[in-house]
Formats: sequence, structure tokens, C-alpha cells
Amino acid sequence: MAYDLIVIGGGPAGYVGAIRAAQLGKKVACVEMDRAGGTCLNWGCLPTKSLLKNAELYHLLRHKADTFGLSFDNLNYDWSKVIGRSRQVSDRLAGGIEFLFRKANVDYIKGEASLVASNKVSVTAADGTIEEHEADNILVSTGCVSRPFPNLPFNGKTVIGSKEAMVLPEQPKEMVIIGAGAIGIEFAYFFNAFGTKVTVVEMMPNILPVEDEEVSQVLQQSFVKDGIRVLTNTKVTGSEDTGSGVEITVEGESSEVLKADVALIAIGVQAVLPKGMDLETDRGYLVTDDQYQTSTSGIYAVGDIIGPPWLAHVASWEAIQCVDGLFAEHSPQKVDVFPGCTYCQPQVASVGLTEKAAKEQGIAYRVGRFPFQASGKALAVGESAGFVKLLFGEEYGEVIGAHIIGSEATEMIAELGLAITLEATKDDLEATIHAHPTLSEAVHEAAAQAYGHAIHIPN
Repeated sequence: MAYDLIVIGGGPAGYVGAIRAAQLGKKVACVEMDRAGGTCLNWGCLPTKSLLKNAELYHLLRHKADTFGLSFDNLNYDWSKVIGRSRQVSDRLAGGIEFLFRKANVDYIKGEASLVASNKVSVTAADGTIEEHEADNILVSTGCVSRPFPNLPFNGKTVIGSKEAMVLPEQPKEMVIIGAGAIGIEFAYFFNAFGTKVTVVEMMPNILPVEDEEVSQVLQQSFVKDGIRVLTNTKVTGSEDTGSGVEITVEGESSEVLKADVALIAIGVQAVLPKGMDLETDRGYLVTDDQYQTSTSGIYAVGDIIGPPWLAHVASWEAIQCVDGLFAEHSPQKVDVFPGCTYCQPQVASVGLTEKAAKEQGIAYRVGRFPFQASGKALAVGESAGFVKLLFGEEYGEVIGAHIIGSEATEMIAELGLAITLEATKDDLEATIHAHPTLSEAVHEAAAQAYGHAIHIPN
């Protein structure tokens, strides 16, 4: 069949791009070899949040019940149900995407796509049959998979990636997590909450290396308090899969061998390049121009396949930018300001510049902080860990960065993303009435504290 647009990949970039093009009146097909929703809905963002909610609830009941005046006997959990609930969430969401395709009149084609030409795609179905489809434009959004660790290949049992970590049939007694980015940190919190002995190994000085250093340090203190062993400034110098477990040799303050049932590799991702034509790449990711066009005219690419940041919300945004550039009177933009979120407890969220980045760019700035220990709402709900930290440009007072660690940080960050987008200043934040009592009052107070106006903490 002939289409205006064929999208290869049905994840947050692909399905959003396909539906957006259909909204603009175009004939669209989306090819997906697994399930609609891609990694995010099936094996990433959303099922992990189900697991983390289970962990948060169990951790709360296990360690804080008495604080709330609650007591009970024989607190237990069913591991299979914990895992099963996350799979039910994924199944429902994947079905929801297929429903959206039908409502938008997007042809959903299941199979493995291959680029035949700049206007032609072949699709191999599960039964081996092959069909060819033509399109004026092709959008590649094939995403990424977990990057393997050198000399320690994945086996799905003792050496795993994030996908296998979500569906382990038995809870490991001991786990080593190599890599302390968002994925490694979220799984460290999850498995530790249910009693697995967890050791996190990170070669950089801080966990969550892309986050503000103060935030990373507070999170590390919280993890250590909860019994997670954190080894920063530590390199893996040797590894062995023993068949029944792993032995990981590390070198940091000292050299030692870490033994565990399972090693979770969380050192990053690598691109799933489309089959067929060779498109220009840089460090393994597709190269695109300002219109999201690849090195071949008529073939475009968005999402994780074009490199960092590897975030579902960025992928969706890029897809809309690209499609609107193709079919609407719109000049596509490349991502600049975007929120980053880590969903452990306490949660971590940020947008804009860190202090380190501001210093490197030579930007004069002012900092405002407000601790949740001084928040009435945080104390009332028993979540007083963490703080809000805001960065303001010295010359104009505009918000240039925001960093939150604490309960509901990932929900609170949206206000500050909007503030940066609209070039809001400290005056705008202070002039905006925040409901009382709420956690978001901390944003107002942090803005005031930066300029000596705070009421509820010393300036």
C-alpha cells in the first residue's frame, strides 16, 4: 500500500508521530515487531513505576507504620503478584495504544521492518510472509536496548538488563547493580525494599551523575541508611559468571570481589538500527539535521535512536516536532530544556542547568533552597526528606535550573519546566499564590529564600 508516512517502531516516539500525522489528515502506517507502546509501555517507564509503587508501600508499612499509629502481625508479600501487577499495567496500556490507532485510522502492521529504499519498507511477519509498502516519508523510531557489559554477556538469569529485572521469577537474595543512573537507582530501591541485599557500583563520584551534586549526595545518604551499599569512584576490573551467580571484582578505595546471585547491568543503552539501508551514524546513533531528516532524503528519525537524552517524553516531543515540520506549517525544534526524573524514594527531578553547568558556561547565578523539613505538608504526610533548589540568573532573575529531591518531586517539576519555557523570574514565582498546605509551597519559599524574602526559614 502507499502511505504519506510509514513509522517504524511503535514506542513513545513512533505511536505519537503516527497518531499526530493521522490527526493532520495523512494516511499513516505504524510497523512494530513486538507490541504497541515500545519499551516504555511494555518494559520500561510504566511497568517499573508499578513495581516501585509496590516497593514504596511495602517499605512504608515495614519501616514507618508505627509513626502513623499502625500495627499489624505477619506483614508479607507475594513476589509473583508484585511482578504480575506490573505486567497487567503493561498489557492494558499496550491495548490502549492499539485502540488509539484504530480511532485515528492508523494502520497497525505487526512485523519486522526493513528499509528497501527512501520510499519503500518491507515487513516480515511472524509467519515469515513479506509485504512491501511505499510512502512519501519514512520515520524511524526503533529505540534502544540495554548496553551489555564487556566480557559479561547477558544470559537472562545471572546477568540481566532492565527488561529481565522486571520479570525475575524468583527474588534474588543478593544483587550487584553496575551503573547508578536512573535505571540502576530505581531497581536498587525496588529490590532493597523487598529485602534483597543490594550493592551499587558507579565509576563516577556520585550516583545519578547527571543530577545536581547536592541531590545525589542526599539520595546516597538515604540509600545507605536503608541498607544499600553504594560504591562510587569505583571501577569494575574483572567479572565472572559462575553459572549459579556472579563474581564482580571492583577497585575503588580498595579492591574486592563482590559475590551475588544476579548482576544487573545498567551502564546505558545502545541503538537498535533499522535493517536494510545504511544511514549515517555517530557513536552508534542515527544522525539527523534540523528537520530530523537522516542522511537519506525522505527518511527521518526521532527518539532514542538519535541519541541522548533517552527519555520517553523527549521522544514524543521530537516526534511531534518532526511530523508537524513535514505536514504542517511548522519549523521543527531540537530538544533544549526537558525534565529528568528518577522514581525511587525520595524521588529526584530536575530541569535546566545544574550549578556545575552554570559555572562551566560562565553564567552568574543565585541559589534558593527550601528543605521539606520546614514544610507543614511534608511533615503531615511523613515525608520530610529532601529539598527544593532553584537557580536564578543574576542579571535578570530568570529561572535557569530547578532540582528537587523528595516526595512527589517528579510531579512538582512540571511547574518549573513551564517557568523556564516562559522565562519566568523569581518575581513571577513569588507572585504566584501556591495553595497551603502543599509540597509545592516549597517552590515559592525557595524562590523567596534566594533573595532574602523567605518567611518560614532563615534567609
